[in-house]
Amino acid sequence: MIGGRADASSTEFVPWDYPGGLREKLMAAVRPESRADIWFIEPSDPVFGGAPCQVGACRRAARLHDLCEGHYQRWNNQGRPDKGEFTAETSASLRGHGVLPACQVEGCGYGRNSTGLCVAHVRQWHQAGRPEVTAWLSSRRPVTTPAPHGQCRIAGCVLWSTAYAPLCVSHAERWRVAGRPDIEEFAVALESAPHHCEMIAFLCLPPRLRLEMQYVLQRRRDEQQARLTPKLARHSINVLAAAGMNSLLEWSEELWRERLRTAPSARKASSAFLAYARREVENLYYGAGWDVEFPRDVWRLRNLGITGTLAHLHFTAIEQPWLKDLAKRWTRWRLTCGLSLGTVGAGLASVTRFAAFLARPELGITGLAKVNRAVLERYLTELHGLGGSTHHHQRIIGQLGIFLTDIRRHRWDTALPTDAVLFTEDVPRETKRLPRALAEHVMAQVEDPANLDRWQDPAYRLITLILMRCGLRLKDATRLPFDCLAHDADGAPYLRYLNHKMNREALVPIDEELQQDIRDQQQRLLERWPSGIPVLFPRKLKNVHGTEPMNGGTYRQVLTPWLECCDVRDEDGRPVHLTPHQWRHTLGTRLINRDVPQEVVRKILDHDSHEMTAHYARLHDTTVRRHWEKARKVNINGEKVTLDPDGPLAEAAWAKQRVGRATQALPNGYCGLPVIKTCPHANACLTCPMFITTPEFLPQHRRHREEVLQIVTAAEARGQQRLVEMNKQVLGNLDRIITALDQDNDPTQETDSDAG
Repeated sequence: MIGGRADASSTEFVPWDYPGGLREKLMAAVRPESRADIWFIEPSDPVFGGAPCQVGACRRAARLHDLCEGHYQRWNNQGRPDKGEFTAETSASLRGHGVLPACQVEGCGYGRNSTGLCVAHVRQWHQAGRPEVTAWLSSRRPVTTPAPHGQCRIAGCVLWSTAYAPLCVSHAERWRVAGRPDIEEFAVALESAPHHCEMIAFLCLPPRLRLEMQYVLQRRRDEQQARLTPKLARHSINVLAAAGMNSLLEWSEELWRERLRTAPSARKASSAFLAYARREVENLYYGAGWDVEFPRDVWRLRNLGITGTLAHLHFTAIEQPWLKDLAKRWTRWRLTCGLSLGTVGAGLASVTRFAAFLARPELGITGLAKVNRAVLERYLTELHGLGGSTHHHQRIIGQLGIFLTDIRRHRWDTALPTDAVLFTEDVPRETKRLPRALAEHVMAQVEDPANLDRWQDPAYRLITLILMRCGLRLKDATRLPFDCLAHDADGAPYLRYLNHKMNREALVPIDEELQQDIRDQQQRLLERWPSGIPVLFPRKLKNVHGTEPMNGGTYRQVLTPWLECCDVRDEDGRPVHLTPHQWRHTLGTRLINRDVPQEVVRKILDHDSHEMTAHYARLHDTTVRRHWEKARKVNINGEKVTLDPDGPLAEAAWAKQRVGRATQALPNGYCGLPVIKTCPHANACLTCPMFITTPEFLPQHRRHREEVLQIVTAAEARGQQRLVEMNKQVLGNLDRIITALDQDNDPTQETDSDAG
């Protein structure tokens, strides 16, 4: 930024009627170079500047289609010709910069436009039917009338001034853009204006508001978080000038937002910037921190140093002062404990809903002492009658229960009755559902290299691969550190990330292809930020230095259009709508079905307990079924039991086997009897024709044979023939079972079978 002219009003301040010493704070905060009435912005400015215009000799910043505003207008007026030819052939000079040429009509001193004529002569040329310009000019008489309104006030400009300002057409346009400030001040400031710089003028603002906006723009430049074009800054200044304000704090925050929303000249972008401007001045005046925010009914989390999905926490809907104070204490404690904004917001919403219930006159609740178990039961009854999902009720009741418990635990208010408790039984139980793994038919489409190449941004493509192959949660993937690769002693690559749910670092193995994709992303980032940045996926906007990570919501917004572009459909031909977390479920299911041990799956997904990993094992029983179909199954006679996996009764037969395993498990096999029948064999199952066993029970069979052989020998010695007959039948069955199962485990038999 190059400071422009600063008049006496900017250097010798008058004692404005600021509240509470804001004048002194502004004077101390605004640096002398920022007090200029007009700022001239260098194209290289990190906040107000931009990349250079592609027109060779042009030194101005590019704003649209890699061109400065002036050259963009010229390119657009010419019908948008080939960009390369235009930038090579067009002149770098623009209107309002340098010596301005006059109208081509002899004697006319007005400025020309793209036709080479002034506005008045262009109108006459149109009326003549737009003939050839050279021939038309030769037929015109020279203009002998002197300048009707005098000469342009800008030094060095010899053009005639307009009827509405003592400036030529080009300089009058710049004056209008500057907010129509005092002509003399504008003329003096413009004399020193570099031609390649854009301008931000504060001359149209009253002194108090002028200094405030200078402070705001200085703050924006010092933060260097988000870019702000001079055009948007000028428009915002003009909106303030049109509103007739003297200070940004003249209106309350609520009235301020309402006025901005209804202002005819306000735009969405300028409204957002002006809201930021008021917040910055308010922070300077009131300060920041808990002492400032706690008494407010709307907490501005930025003033507390908290950033995230929520910008404000609202307590305005809690009418009871005694309950509002407790809600604030509870919310402050939870924020300082590091709970997520989502959890804190859900807790506040639950208390707000409960406060609306307590405000009913028929209840007569005037204090916490009257909030007893009977009141809670009535509230639970009402919640149940309103309907809604079980998960929604769980959250409302659970958060309210925690609120009451924390009041009692921290002794914030000892008037809370001892029976004001919500029990576990008060929270409705949600049906446990299977994880939402994607079908392989869908995964084949999203993993197709041709579809992955449809991502226009390689960063989104890489995030998709990481989600599918590593099973990361979306928040963990978008917040990966720049240096996220690790290697073991053998040089195998791993992805290092922070598991935000467990608040710990974790590693997941990756392949060389994904490793190379990550290195390509790192190289792209280094080309833009040579000094390096801390994140692998920087936020697209408001991130000048690349230090802020991408938000998960940004990826969700582009995922749906990508699926539509790839035309991903399910088995019934319907368009697929998926969430990023389903790829985590899919990976867990795939690993289980590929016989990966559950402990290994737990490590890969970084689960804290085996119970969560076992959740994925419930998805499909293909692994267990494959082993069942592959194993040699024999009955008590050693005869092979066949189960055709492709037969018409395959699914029913498998279901029967699953039920038998689950409900009639035996120590040495499984029962093949349908569960609807009663077993007619009260003796050992080894004499039951419905008994089925597999090689995994060979050790039990051998031990059982030794025990039976001992019983037969002892019975023969005692002459117990009936006992000998019964156990010899069991012994014979065991011999046939062991012989048959031994053949299944014989490597030679397996090789011969495979060869056949």
